[in-house]
Amino acid sequence: MSKPDQGSVDCKVKQGVAWVGFNRPASRNAMTWSMYDALERICEEIDGKADVSAAVFYGYGGEAFVAGTDIKQFADFHLGDQGIAYERRIDSVVYSLETMRTPTIAMLEGFCVGGGAAIALACDFRYCTPSLKFGVPIAKTLGNCLSVTNVSRLMDIVGIPRTKEILMAAKLIEAPEAVSCGLVSEVFEADAIKDEVDQKAQAFSQRAPLTVLAAKEVINRVLAYRRTAADVSDDWVRTCYASADFKAAVNKFVTKTPFEWTGK
Repeated sequence: MSKPDQGSVDCKVKQGVAWVGFNRPASRNAMTWSMYDALERICEEIDGKADVSAAVFYGYGGEAFVAGTDIKQFADFHLGDQGIAYERRIDSVVYSLETMRTPTIAMLEGFCVGGGAAIALACDFRYCTPSLKFGVPIAKTLGNCLSVTNVSRLMDIVGIPRTKEILMAAKLIEAPEAVSCGLVSEVFEADAIKDEVDQKAQAFSQRAPLTVLAAKEVINRVLAYRRTAADVSDDWVRTCYASADFKAAVNKFVTKTPFEWTGK
């Protein structure tokens, strides 16, 4: 377990299903560095368990799946290369989730934004409650830039027009639109979603293991073939993270000091 203010990522196995919870509800489960480390480790551990047929990822508290990365952790960012290192780290963690041999399900309640959106997109299946608010509103909040790999995941699932709405217009997608564009498979009421998702997760114990694994592996090979090199976006990641706007946006979050975007 991590220190309380750093949050934790918990994993419990019940009836062949690994339940992985992002546990920092007071901060809407915003991810800390230690939580990202724990997530990567847990993904590896689950794949090593022969008695686990599926994994469900969820947020504690019911208000959020994951509300991005804790902005306070960017307070000591001064160089564009720090942004590149951060995006590479997130890519590595999310890749460990995306390439798990075990079928994965994201159970989405409330806010699923920023890093939370990246985590959810890397899961095989997504189900939500009517309270879903999905997006990457960095054009309103931080003024940073996603890695090209995370942009690719978003484009693959919601398409180019909605990706532009999410990244450029900072739009948050709610449950009805999420279903219509294929972002989530179904919407369940808050008091029913856990049982519904549990049934779907347990059903994998009755599926042909090699067929499920083969399907996932082949799909991931296609995705890997279609995606561009990770460094294609480095120039813009570096520019945005080194900008005065980014520093001011982080400072606003930490100190509540107002500012205006300058484009510099």
